[in-house]
This record gives sequence, C-alpha cells and structure tokens, in this order.
Amino acid sequence: MEHYFTVEFLTAIGQIVLIDILLGGDNAVVIALATRKLPVHQRKLGILWGTAGAIALRVVLIFFALTLLKLPFLKIAGSLLLFWIGIKLLSPQEEEGHGEVQAADKLWAAVKTVIIADFVMSLDNVIAIAGAAQNAGERHSMLLVVFGLLLSVPIIVWGSQLVIHLMQRFPVIITLGAMLLGWIAGGLIVTDPFVAHWVEALPWAAYAEKIAGLIGAIVVWAVAKLIYRRTSVSAA
Repeated sequence: MEHYFTVEFLTAIGQIVLIDILLGGDNAVVIALATRKLPVHQRKLGILWGTAGAIALRVVLIFFALTLLKLPFLKIAGSLLLFWIGIKLLSPQEEEGHGEVQAADKLWAAVKTVIIADFVMSLDNVIAIAGAAQNAGERHSMLLVVFGLLLSVPIIVWGSQLVIHLMQRFPVIITLGAMLLGWIAGGLIVTDPFVAHWVEALPWAAYAEKIAGLIGAIVVWAVAKLIYRRTSVSAA
C-alpha cells in the first residue's frame, strides 16, 4: 500500500482532480445546452445517457489519443463540428409537441449532440489526464486514468444540472455557452498538425490560439444572429 502514498502518486491525483474540475466545465455547458429544452422528466435521462456515452468515448480515446492528435485535418474537422453544434444550439428552434414519439426523438437527438461535442472536446482532455497519470509511473497510470474518468462523471452531471438552472435564470449563459464552443473550435484549428507549422512561423504565434478562439466565438454568435434575423423575417 505504501506505493499509493508516494509524492508522485498523490501529485498525480491532485493534478487529475484539477484537470477534471477545469475541463469538465466545458462538457457540463455542452450537456446543459443540449438538454435544456427537454421535458423535466427526460432531462436527467439526457444528462445521464449523454455523460455515459461521453465517458465511453473517453475510454476509447485514452488508447488512441496520442495517435489521433497527430493526424492532420482531424482537429479541423472537429472544429467544424463544434461550430455547427454551437450555431445549432444558439439558433431558434420551433417548439414541437406531438406526443411521446417526438419527445423520445428529441431525447436521443440531445444525447447524440452531447456525445459528438464531447468526443471533439475530449481529444485534448484525455491527453491531459493520461499525461498526469504517467507522471506517477507506468505501474499506476491505468488506475489513475480510470480514476480520472470516474471522477469526471459526478462533476459533469452535477455541473450540467447547475448550468441548466443558471440558464433558466440568466438566458445570456446560453449565448456564452455556444460562444465557448466557438472559442474551443477556433483553438483546435490553429493547433491542427496541418496548419501548426505555419502558425508557429507567425510573429504573433504565442497568441494564435487565443486570437483564433476569439474569432471562433464571434463567428458562432454572428452566424446564429443572422439565422435568427432571417427566421424572424420569414415568420413575419
């Protein structure tokens, strides 16, 4: 048991807890956005199934993440998915209520949205957890990775429910959440292996990820606004 109380092991646990808290916030926002329009009795199901699917994907990513992150165009494709999800979540949607069949469709649509977005956002997250776990030595790395994944479940589930309550009181959080996806998408583009070497040659390379994130957030907001105006004109 002594090898579980080494400085390296305890430091790795501390790092993983911090990573889960910091990075789990993004996932909680996505889940809250995707499930906010579900009926109350389905919302918890959407959160639980979405989180379960997201965690299952993370387990797969743990084994392939290092290879995946080196593939050119993967992050670019992922960023385009996040842009689409952010704009879709922010755009006005017609409320429909035609019985349980459509309600079920909406539930699984929300779950699919959560899983797709979390897959893209987790590419970097799993690297952070795996990196922290490896610092404790190979003997404990898989145990710590599993610990990190299990710990992320209550953080994401509780966090997403909190965000839903906040969105109901402060609707501006919906806009900020969608723009957060745009921010993450912009950062993914400039760190993709296909464009990274060009970005590194720029005089402002140190700020490239933040600048791209800001542009991405503005793009999501602007496109969603444009869709909103066109929808309003069509309705009028």
